[in-house]
Amino acid sequence: MDNNIIIRNMNKFYGRKQALYNIDLTIEQGMFGLLGRNGAGKTTLMKTLAALHKKKNGEITVCGVPVEKAKKIRSMTGYLPQDFSMYPNMRTDEALDYLGALSGIPAKERKIRVEALLEKVNLTEHRHKKVKELSGGMKRRLGIAQALIHDPRVIIVDEPTAGLDPEERIRFRNLLCEVAEDRIVILSTHIVGDIESTCEKLAIMDEGRILWKGTVRELLENARGHIYTANIEKQYMSQIKKEYIVTGIVAQADYTTVRLVSDAEPDLPNAVLTEPDLEGAYMYCLHANGCSVKGGEE
Repeated sequence: MDNNIIIRNMNKFYGRKQALYNIDLTIEQGMFGLLGRNGAGKTTLMKTLAALHKKKNGEITVCGVPVEKAKKIRSMTGYLPQDFSMYPNMRTDEALDYLGALSGIPAKERKIRVEALLEKVNLTEHRHKKVKELSGGMKRRLGIAQALIHDPRVIIVDEPTAGLDPEERIRFRNLLCEVAEDRIVILSTHIVGDIESTCEKLAIMDEGRILWKGTVRELLENARGHIYTANIEKQYMSQIKKEYIVTGIVAQADYTTVRLVSDAEPDLPNAVLTEPDLEGAYMYCLHANGCSVKGGEE
């Protein structure tokens, strides 16, 4: 059984405006991270994989099925969009049951699936709450439940932890890892910590292009020799932000410790080469590909 998503030389246009450029990726079973800034083209790519947008040219197969077979693709794909919302006045269990009915699941089987999914996403005790009464984290977990209701082989989640508090973010990431044990899960995000905590493989996008693809370990190795720390007097911090890509700031009593990206050893007192972290490796990748990231800002 084919458990890969294969994308070859795929382009996407909105009218005359090109949104995706020669996308070339292979996504295997498990968690795969798609990392990029807002507007990088991640959502467009996700919707194209889910057969919600049409590509201009190139090839996409999802578990061996060409993306042009939209009905088949949608039957095997669960999609959680960034702006997820559903039936606010329905109870949680009612909403799931209704979506199961729309997917053509028989009533008896639907009841079993709803019960199992409510337990899986830890919403059993909130089953009688209206959807509009759920917290942000609960709604995202309900979103995963609706994406799983028809037992798809592929789950696509777009910016799922944006706006969640730290506890809910951890809970949601753990849920995604559990879901990915026997399917493909694509996590699209601009939050580096989400990738670091869940994904072994990732791709980095910017302005509709794939800048980098590989493992987290390879991305860290790619940044080796370009991440430094230095202790800076506080009055010089504004100038440091103008001259370097700052990825971390820790205020001390008399000085500030900064973590920064640099092509060469910085002309700073006490600058020390340090082991890359994923945030720094990501910023170095953007910088090395010509993206503007000066001042520690995206």
